[in-house]
Amino acid sequence: MIRLITAGESHGPALVAVLEGIPAGLPLRAEDLRPDLIRRQGGSITQTAYRGASPRMKIERDQATILAGVMNGKTTGAPIALMVENLDHEKWKGRAVEAMTVPRPGHADLAAAIKYGYDDLRTGLERASARETAARVAACSVCRKFLDALGVRVGSYVIRIGTAAADPASLPIEERFTRAEESPLRCPDPAGSERMQAEIDRAMKAGDTLGGVFEVVALGVPPGLGGLGNWDRRMNSRLGAALFGIPAIKGVEFGDGFALAALPGTQAQDPIRREGDKIVRPSNHAGGIEAGITNGQPIVVRAAMKPIATTIASQESVDLSGGGKTETHYERSDFCAVPRAAVVGEGMVCLVLADAVMEKCGGDSLDEVRNRFDRLPRGTLSDFHLSPGPKNFW
Repeated sequence: MIRLITAGESHGPALVAVLEGIPAGLPLRAEDLRPDLIRRQGGSITQTAYRGASPRMKIERDQATILAGVMNGKTTGAPIALMVENLDHEKWKGRAVEAMTVPRPGHADLAAAIKYGYDDLRTGLERASARETAARVAACSVCRKFLDALGVRVGSYVIRIGTAAADPASLPIEERFTRAEESPLRCPDPAGSERMQAEIDRAMKAGDTLGGVFEVVALGVPPGLGGLGNWDRRMNSRLGAALFGIPAIKGVEFGDGFALAALPGTQAQDPIRREGDKIVRPSNHAGGIEAGITNGQPIVVRAAMKPIATTIASQESVDLSGGGKTETHYERSDFCAVPRAAVVGEGMVCLVLADAVMEKCGGDSLDEVRNRFDRLPRGTLSDFHLSPGPKNFW
């Protein structure tokens, strides 16, 4: 129902995004997209940059220009076209650049050259670069605004960088969101943030990079989004695919994820209880999704990001122009991009949830969608129409 495509290279003139399927009538201006772009650059709306970020973050001042799909400050229902300029392009325009012939392990260099037959590895890295996610974040901010209009909120925070971990489980989810915005590493636990910063400092001194884990939570999601009819309609399939599409993401889990594999079945499920007319769940091991369908609890999804492949310390490689053994050459990069990836993860979750809402509710205007959304079942006893007794299904 909602489709996003992007175009553009890391050091080209600009990045472009086209978002199709947003209903008419959603108030939208370019300044609405700016906060998420700032958060993607600095890791927090209150920070201009964090230690470990690429020097390029001091060059770019990302803001989106709305090219189509909005008139008089409201969406028209037509595709929305956005552009984010690359200010760094000026340094590269008209400049002769030596061909890149030494592939970096873990990057797109070698695989892309084999697939597309490039004679310069830089061609592949330009599109594979995480710079492309700026266009995604701009477009996904539109989806966030759409979800906001329906009372659905999406936030994120970092729970691990390298070996330094934080456990914010004792904090209410809304407080985790707030604290993350106040943290230079998007970590809601100050002590955990200090440990993470120390890890980054050690990696920087060693010329190395670090990965980590971030968590995205969606609040206010009604039960019944997604489906079990086919594998690709399941919400965990759709969210997983969206998060795996972020560069360097190597693992995704929902709720307690891999930890559930070590528990017996009676301890791994979320009991079903009644409180008045409501069906309630005292735990959320499932992360808000059962059998590919949202169950009304917060959606909790975690993504593991590997360390950035570009390191100051050289790595073993081969010069493809002659076949000789050599070592990699350093290209400007982050030492740790986990806080920035968390914001991209938020955006991708917003995109998938907005798509699922439109699939469930339909509608051409925001008012039409909102009226249908507000009437969705919320899991009270009155929502069920079950009759006891044997049934002859076949």
